[in-house]
Amino acid sequence: MGHIQNAIVGLGRIGSLLEDDKLREKPCTHAGAVDLNPDCFLAAGCDLDKKRRELFKIRWKCSNVYKSIDRMLQETSPDILHIATPPETHLEIVKTALKHDVPFSICEKPLAHNLEDAEQIADIHCSGRMTILTNHERRYSKDYIRTKGIIEKKTLGDLLSIYAKLYMEPEAKLKSTLLHDGTHLVDILNYLLSSKIEKKGVFGNLERKTGTSLIFCTGKSLPVIIEAGTGRDHLLFELDISFSSGRIRIGNGLYEEYTSGDSPYYENINSLQKTGTPGFKTTGYFSNMLADAVKCFKNRTRVPVSSAVNGYEAVSFIFSDICPTIRF
Repeated sequence: MGHIQNAIVGLGRIGSLLEDDKLREKPCTHAGAVDLNPDCFLAAGCDLDKKRRELFKIRWKCSNVYKSIDRMLQETSPDILHIATPPETHLEIVKTALKHDVPFSICEKPLAHNLEDAEQIADIHCSGRMTILTNHERRYSKDYIRTKGIIEKKTLGDLLSIYAKLYMEPEAKLKSTLLHDGTHLVDILNYLLSSKIEKKGVFGNLERKTGTSLIFCTGKSLPVIIEAGTGRDHLLFELDISFSSGRIRIGNGLYEEYTSGDSPYYENINSLQKTGTPGFKTTGYFSNMLADAVKCFKNRTRVPVSSAVNGYEAVSFIFSDICPTIRF
């Protein structure tokens, strides 16, 4: 058992419950990541729901469960606080943690439910009063780290364009889908490009509950298109990345690399051919995130790979103005 005390606020899906999903890569929750990290131990959990508190207590053999955040922080003084509650509660919890001198927080995405709250949380992080990591987990995933390296080293030539697709919630407004799940998509694009993507126009209506919209963006002087859709009975999170001499398709459960070579179908023409690069059975996305948090806790000058500033930038994209807009 490690010596770094971790406490979790929000004992629902991402806080604890998803760890019992037999198909997911483990760890896949905050509690699961803490349990497997040799530097950490699970000091306490907090939730308004009594049933969740009891399940957490039994599942993780953690006797310190609380209904009150204030009481938990006062009695346990955690080194790292995990905030796994709805986004509209994040700012209030961060301020409460500040009051109790918590030095480090991991905040679930989206960083906040509006731009004002997200900006305040980012300001707290930048002030140095508390280091805040936003759990944009794909920044810590081996497949995306590999992709970023290929882009930066130009292994497949120049990066030319990215087409991203997001189908998540069957009946939510497109804008809500973008806020709650699309922040992952926006952030990973920012991460891969080492810059912020910017909206240039929208084809569709982000306020609708069904249908598809195309969001036209630019990032580092190259075109980026985001296709956001609802009304599907399946989940899709996928990036199609085009290079001058290759291609990468990456997403949930997907990693493919293609290189350009002599075409087996045409003379004097090159075609893309899938390489023998194996897929990633495990990506380490959640464990690597907590490892980064531990490094930041030990070295207070270290900047998280995914900080509250990155969280703010993703939320800012969602709420940014778009012009022109094409309705249909």
